[in-house]
Amino acid sequence: MREQIIFECTEARAEGKPPSRYFGTKNKKLQKDRIELKKFNPFLKRYTLHREKK
Repeated sequence: MREQIIFECTEARAEGKPPSRYFGTKNKKLQKDRIELKKFNPFLKRYTLHREKK
């Protein structure tokens, strides 16, 4: 019951850079809300908040 999800950077568009994207999975029965993780954005060269995009 795992679902493929895409994480997209929340800070890149405000700075005029392309958003970085990561792929992952989540269990829909246990995690009903959207997931937020800190991931590395190579365009900004720092760790930023990435939210689940659907």
